[in-house]
Amino acid sequence: MPELPEVETVRRDLEALVVGARVERVVVTGARTVRRTSAEAVRAGLEGRALVAAGRRGKYLCVTLDDGRWLVVHLRMSGQLLVADAPSAPLLAHTHVRLALDDGRELRFVDPRTFGEVVVVDPARLDDEAPGIASLGPEPLDIDVAGLTRVLRPRRRQLKALLTDQHVIAGIGNIYADEIAHAAGVRFDRLGASLTRPELARLHASMQSILTAAIGARGSTLSDAQYVDLGGLGGGYQEHHAVYDREGQPCLRCGRPVLRVAWSGRSTFFCRRCQR
Repeated sequence: MPELPEVETVRRDLEALVVGARVERVVVTGARTVRRTSAEAVRAGLEGRALVAAGRRGKYLCVTLDDGRWLVVHLRMSGQLLVADAPSAPLLAHTHVRLALDDGRELRFVDPRTFGEVVVVDPARLDDEAPGIASLGPEPLDIDVAGLTRVLRPRRRQLKALLTDQHVIAGIGNIYADEIAHAAGVRFDRLGASLTRPELARLHASMQSILTAAIGARGSTLSDAQYVDLGGLGGGYQEHHAVYDREGQPCLRCGRPVLRVAWSGRSTFFCRRCQR
């Protein structure tokens, strides 16, 4: 699933390439993509509206419309937002929503696994219309060490569970939780309540540096190539992963083989020597 760096890259692309355009027509061909409301509600909410700003909350893209409502897109497992230069551009399989813009281009939502969603909501009614956004925790790039301590130290849950819980911290997933924990020298299965002040300071510093560097590299595109930017291009931060998806390869810090264990139905990568 695209995480904060990937979603932030798409947000910046939307800000640079799409904001300012007006939606002339909306075509919905995937009912599951608009399951939160309906195809009719998405068309009514978007047609005739200008896109005035591109925001992000956690892993959600939140595009402000000229009537104050938000176009919210969640990419989830395999969703992609792509810009086509013209409506006649080849249509990829699994294109479920198309926004025809007044400059002749189309903004398209493609999602082979159909877990993603598109919805138009009133930001003043998030509790009712988008509770997933309303209940998100703080943004990891905005939180300070004291704030991170407040959300981690009281909890007797494993570190990775806390880092990937969107109600605790918004935007981090499997990839960057492993990278952050490795950079901080802390094992993924340490309880939040066991973390020392120096460890919390290291976690905060690694969270800031890794997420910032990943955004600078336009995110991570793995072997499945499911994450791409608005132009269909992959990111480059996977070339800098220290542990994620590097089972058996040498740890970049100590040279010992990176280990992989099953954790909560997913793979977790870590170094037994470097992470205490």
